[in-house]
Amino acid sequence: MSANALETRALTIGYRQRAKGDIVLARELNLRLQKGRLVGLLGPNGVGKSTLLRTLAGMQKALGGSILLAGQELATLTPMALARRLSMVLTAAPQPNMMNGYGLVALGRHPHCDWLGRLTAEDHEAVAWAISAVGADDLAEKPLAELSDGQRQKLMIARALAQEPEIMLLDEPTAYLDLPRRVETMQLLKRLARNAGRAILVSTHDLDLALRSCDQLWLMREDNIVTGAPEDLVLQGRLGETFNAAGINFDERLGAFILDPPQGRRVNVVGDGTEAIWMRRALERSGYNLCEETSAIEVVRRLNGSAPFWRLRVNGRASEHLSIYAVLEALESERA
Repeated sequence: MSANALETRALTIGYRQRAKGDIVLARELNLRLQKGRLVGLLGPNGVGKSTLLRTLAGMQKALGGSILLAGQELATLTPMALARRLSMVLTAAPQPNMMNGYGLVALGRHPHCDWLGRLTAEDHEAVAWAISAVGADDLAEKPLAELSDGQRQKLMIARALAQEPEIMLLDEPTAYLDLPRRVETMQLLKRLARNAGRAILVSTHDLDLALRSCDQLWLMREDNIVTGAPEDLVLQGRLGETFNAAGINFDERLGAFILDPPQGRRVNVVGDGTEAIWMRRALERSGYNLCEETSAIEVVRRLNGSAPFWRLRVNGRASEHLSIYAVLEALESERA
């Protein structure tokens, strides 16, 4: 079992207001973040995910309870000592556009430098390692102004790594990235947790990536947090309870949210494999009700020599189509 890098005991988070009383977002939290694990923090907007991260990072005071880093109270650590143990990556992109990538990552060495901020050979070695660890060697000499959001985010993660912390907290690091960069970032964090032995907590709205990448999920709901393996939380119905909204439901088989079942005409897709899966998805998206009734509209995947095609049978009439789009068009024509 991995050692606890961070632990909370009866932690209460929120905002202190002297006149109106405290605003409590979650109370009595007993959480454990372990080395070598990538943990995803999920929850609806406004539930308090960013507040929790800021509290764990010592950027915001807790309303009650305690936070321990390797058994030591966070409140007893000096800012410099805390920065050697814990790093934080925020959503906002860095602003010093005249700085290059190496300079940005080198800022992560500040907790280890002397009072003049001078970098030693050991510091330069740590910076070079962090840049290589995130695959950003080609970005080291480039000005930040010339980099994309994804490239900047990669360097921000490298800066956090250069601090050589035991714990890394990231607040929606994939928020402004396209799909390939989101996947790349989550794979990078998982690799860093495993290979570098870091305890990494990442807040995200990307449920699919969290389910596929994280060793554990912290599912933040109103006033509390449920933790567990992603698969356990799915099978226990926790994800559905937390996120289900009118007209949208979590499908435990698919591990994804779906619209309410369509009430359109019944269609029977005959066949297995990738093509049949995507045909069923297309029909559901278009409002058709999938079934296995022989009396329903039938769509069959066929092979004609080496060329596959779809055979559509409606009211006893059959037609052949080369693409899913063509099948949907034919169905719409029949409906009209």
